[in-house]
Amino acid sequence: MFEFKSSLEATFQSWSKPASESEEAKCENAIRMIKDALSKSVALKNRDIQVIPKGSYHNNTNVRLTSDVDIAVKLKDVFFADYPDGQGHKDFGNSDADYTFAQYRNDIETAMINHFGSENVEPGNKAIQINFNSYRVDADVVPCFEYRRYSKDGSYLTGTEFLTRHSQKRITNFPEQHYSNGVRKNNETSRRYKKMVRIFKRLRYNLLDEGYDVENVSSFLVESLVWNVPNNRFNNLTLTEDVHQCFDYLIAQTSNSEKTKEWGEVSELLYLFHATRKYTLNDAQRFLVEGKAYLFK
Repeated sequence: MFEFKSSLEATFQSWSKPASESEEAKCENAIRMIKDALSKSVALKNRDIQVIPKGSYHNNTNVRLTSDVDIAVKLKDVFFADYPDGQGHKDFGNSDADYTFAQYRNDIETAMINHFGSENVEPGNKAIQINFNSYRVDADVVPCFEYRRYSKDGSYLTGTEFLTRHSQKRITNFPEQHYSNGVRKNNETSRRYKKMVRIFKRLRYNLLDEGYDVENVSSFLVESLVWNVPNNRFNNLTLTEDVHQCFDYLIAQTSNSEKTKEWGEVSELLYLFHATRKYTLNDAQRFLVEGKAYLFK
C-alpha cells in the first residue's frame, strides 16, 4: 500500500525525478555492447546500420530501475515505404530488394547470440531480449528497416518499421522525432513537461499495484497524453497546480472523441487514438478520472 507524504507537493517533487542518475551509464554500456556485437557480424559488417536508442530511458522519463532500455537497430540499405494514393515504388525510382526483413532479423539475432551467448538472448515477437547482468540493464533490441513516408514531390519523412514475428504486422515508429519533440516541449515548459510525465507514470504504477483496471494504459500512452496538454498549463507556482491543470485539461478533452481525434503521439507523425491501438480513449479517460480521485481524495 502506498502512503502519501505529509505534503502532496513533496510527493510530486519526489515523483518528478528520474529513477536514478546512475542508470544512464548502464544504458550507454548496453548500447555500446550492442554496437560491438553488430560490428563483429560478418553478415552485417558492410551494411548501413543506425543504432537508435528510444523509449523511456533515452527520453529521460523512466521511473523504474527494472525497465529495459529499448534500442532500434535500423537498416538503411533497405526500406519500407508508403506512397501517395495511386503511386508505387517505381514512380519514385525504387525497386524490390533481395534482402528480406526475415533475413535481417535472423542476422541480428545471430550477432546477438554470438556476442552475448544463447543463454542471454531471447527472441520475441517484436524485439530480441538481451538479459540482465551486473553492469548493464536489460535491453530490447528491435531489428527494423528504414521507413519512408513519401510525398508527391518525392520528398519523404523517415522512421523505423518492422514486421512482427508471428503475424507479420507492420509496426511503424518515429523515435528520433519523438525524442526531439520531447526535448523541445520540455525546454518550452521550463522542464515541467518531463516532470509531469514522470509523476503520471508513477501514478500509473501505484494504481496497478493497488488493483485498478489500468492494464491497457501503457507508459507510452501516459507520455503522449501529457504531450497533448498545452504548454500554458505548465510552469505554475507548484507541481501540484501543474498536476491539477493537466488533469483538468485531459479529463475534459478525453470526454469527447471529437476533441481528441487529431491528437498525435509525441512524434506528431501518428495519431494517438485509432482502431489498431491496444488502448482506447475510454481507457485513457478512466485512468485520468480514477487517478485524480486517487491523488486528491
